[in-house]
Amino acid sequence: MAESSDPQRLLRKFQKCNEFFVGIDSDGCAFDTMEVKHKECFIPNIIRYYNLAAVSRYAREAAEFINLYSQWRGINRFPALIMSFDLLIERPEVLRRHHPLPALTELRRWVERETKLSNPTLKAEVEATGNADLVQALEWSEAVNRTIGEVVHHVPPFSFVRESLESMQGRADVMVVSATPGEALDREWQEHGLKPFVGLIAGQELGCKREHLALGAVGRYEPHKILMVGDAPGDLQAAESNGILFYPIDPGFEDESWQRFFEEGLPKFLSENYAGAYMTAQIARFQQLLPDTPPWQGR
Repeated sequence: MAESSDPQRLLRKFQKCNEFFVGIDSDGCAFDTMEVKHKECFIPNIIRYYNLAAVSRYAREAAEFINLYSQWRGINRFPALIMSFDLLIERPEVLRRHHPLPALTELRRWVERETKLSNPTLKAEVEATGNADLVQALEWSEAVNRTIGEVVHHVPPFSFVRESLESMQGRADVMVVSATPGEALDREWQEHGLKPFVGLIAGQELGCKREHLALGAVGRYEPHKILMVGDAPGDLQAAESNGILFYPIDPGFEDESWQRFFEEGLPKFLSENYAGAYMTAQIARFQQLLPDTPPWQGR
């Protein structure tokens, strides 16, 4: 089967060269791109393509909470879009304006049944069905990608990312594990000279993060020699579902987290002393940072 029809073949073919494996998320983890992408690219296009000017303030707050400041930080764009509308629909301020909001019925059904939530798979669904919900979602998502291409440039990696990657050379195989489209990932890692440090850049077209780790690492490396580095609870869940280790990059404290990784976490991992009390303490601190209830519900 050709790679174009089976993109996950790239994961199954991932070359093991070292004893250890490290998966690293990109947006908000290796690069300080989460805020600019959502605030300048994703959310303005939600307001534009879903005609939300009348409730733009509340749409912005809902999308920022889901994508940046909650336990759902970093999830795929399509479930995030649905969750943002679910928060918007129940706000009293929005209800009082009687502004029509879409039910997103077919998008919800597609998200429930599709494992590779990406523009190519959505485009194929649009071509097969012509459904208006899916057409609108695809137009929005393609506009997001165009805006990112226009806006997001020269955003450097966080401090100690490069140093950490350099330290892993010859010790650990590295894969980018992300829900971002592969084209954007490739451009960003190439732009900053970090692409040579990684064996594969896995974006949304290759499946979800859990699948990236399962197909690319699990079964090839011993579980205590596989580490996922991420900034979102979904990254932790992807690691836990595969029975591997996790190191958190704390939102709002990214530079400090990478310095700690470079000076403490990575040496402990490579000496097989990371699991246990040290990892538990890292995760406990991380989990306190992202709530599951938006601030306006507590007002």
